[in-house]
Amino acid sequence: MGIFGRKNTTDTTAAETTAAAVNPDLAALTGDYTIDAAHSTLGFVARHAMVTNVKGKFLDFSGSLHLDGTDPSASTASIDATMESIDTGSADRDGHLKSSDFFNTEEFPTMTFRSTSAQALGGDDYRITGDLTILGVTKPLTIDLEFNGSAKDPFGNERVGFEGKAEILRSEWGLTWNAALETGGVLVSDKIKLNFDISAIRNA
Repeated sequence: MGIFGRKNTTDTTAAETTAAAVNPDLAALTGDYTIDAAHSTLGFVARHAMVTNVKGKFLDFSGSLHLDGTDPSASTASIDATMESIDTGSADRDGHLKSSDFFNTEEFPTMTFRSTSAQALGGDDYRITGDLTILGVTKPLTIDLEFNGSAKDPFGNERVGFEGKAEILRSEWGLTWNAALETGGVLVSDKIKLNFDISAIRNA
């Protein structure tokens, strides 16, 4: 049972579906939320030179959630990230990533995600699918999420938290730059791991 809906199974009864929709704990979280970027992380991991991982994140991003406890399938998520804010801990590498070899941030300043569907997988595990747009190319992305719970912070904000992960092939979004290694393989992996650690505040 959870925020993003109930997993569709052939043995789910109408009574179970109705009970899921009106669960009081879930219904209490119904509302609109704004992602607190200061306490959230939008990150990625790429394999470098076939032997190590390079981690990065976007420092400037915003987003919103709509959680619907009476009709969880109507829950939605939206995220916008400023590509100039990419940070891998190396100014030279970040500059290369912003160039036309990779994200071409002058022409494509923003990466966006807009959810299209969601489902519960059991327990605190959920899956949300949507459209990820990079370099003007839009492709579907599925994110596996874990609901970390809800709480009221010392400032009176009602918060919900999620951790998420996904994998993409960057070449599908036109990110094809690479360099061959003398020992075989390539400098940058095609597969990129995405990770999300989201804290969102309920709107007044």
